[in-house]
Amino acid sequence: MARISGVDIPRDKRIVIALTYIYGIGKSLSSDILKRAGISEETRVRDLKDEELVRIRDEVAKEQTEGDLRREERLNIKRLQEIGSYRGIRHRRNLPTRGQKTRNNARTQKGPRKTVAKKKK
Repeated sequence: MARISGVDIPRDKRIVIALTYIYGIGKSLSSDILKRAGISEETRVRDLKDEELVRIRDEVAKEQTEGDLRREERLNIKRLQEIGSYRGIRHRRNLPTRGQKTRNNARTQKGPRKTVAKKKK
């Protein structure tokens, strides 16, 4: 297994897909990284040479990924909560933050239903 940015990427996948296993790298960023490194997207991870892996690692290092990105997101949410913004309050209450309705749906955020006694619809 190749190790890039502290993540073991799968050997049998194409490199463009394997890079998406790194937090913060999606398909389009993966394509950009490979273009800058001068490596074909069709190449399998097991077929990469050592110097190609080094070039990919250098390009990935230029992007913000994994722990740094997670930390920044966590700090951004904490800042919103501290200043008491609407989005921060929604984060604190574990409700959807992007304007979705919560009367019927939002079960992923709200969690399983909590039955309230003597309440009928």
